[in-house]
Amino acid sequence: MQAELKTLARDGVLRVAINTGNRALVQQDGSNLTGVSPALAERLAQEIGARMEPVVYSGAGKVFDDAYLDKWDVGFLAIDPMRAEKIAFTRPYIVIEATYAVRSDAPFKDVEDVDAAGVKVLTSTGSAYDMHLTKSLQHAALERSGTPPESFEEFRAGRCDAVAGVRASLEGAFARSPDIRILSGVLTSVRQAMVLPDNTDPRIAALNDFVDRAIKDGFVAAAQNA
Repeated sequence: MQAELKTLARDGVLRVAINTGNRALVQQDGSNLTGVSPALAERLAQEIGARMEPVVYSGAGKVFDDAYLDKWDVGFLAIDPMRAEKIAFTRPYIVIEATYAVRSDAPFKDVEDVDAAGVKVLTSTGSAYDMHLTKSLQHAALERSGTPPESFEEFRAGRCDAVAGVRASLEGAFARSPDIRILSGVLTSVRQAMVLPDNTDPRIAALNDFVDRAIKDGFVAAAQNA
C-alpha cells in the first residue's frame, strides 16, 4: 500500500487540490492553510516522503473541472454519484452539514420552508449542495453563482431569498450580519472524501487505507479540534 501511494508524487512533490471555499475543512490566513484537509494532505506527503504542494481552489466545482487537466494528484471533494463517473473517492473522513442563510425578516423557520413557489435560492456552482438542490427542489427556483464566497457576497448584496452553504462557511460569512440569519435545520449532510482524478485508478484502495488509518488512530478528530 505504501509503495503505491509513493507513486502519487512526481519528483518528490505531491500536488494536492485544496478547496478554501469550505471553512469546515480549510481555514486560510494569507498563504497559511489549516484545518482537517490540509492536515491530511501534510500527513500523506510525510508518509510517502514527498513535499506537499497545495493547489488552491475557491470552490469544489473548479477542483472537479480540473480533474483531467493534470493540475493535481490528490484532492478533497464531497462524495457524489455524478462525480464518481469521473473521479475516484475514498471512504468519507468527515460528514458536514449544509443549510441556508436567509434575511432576518424572512418567514422561513426551517429548511423545508424555503422550497416554496416564488422563492429564489442561490447556490455555488458545482458544490455538493448544488447537486442536492438540483435534484430535490420542487417549487423554489435555483440560481447559481461561482464559488461559495462569491455566492455569499451576492446574497448579501440582495440576490435571491436564500443562499445554500456549508454551515461553518455560512457562519464565517454572516455571523456579524444582523440582517441575515442561518437556519438551524440541515439541508443535506455532505460526506467529504479524498479523491484521485481518475475513477479507474487502482491506487484508490491504498488511499482509502490511508484515510481509514487516519480516522482510527484519532488523527482526523484531532485535526478537526485543533
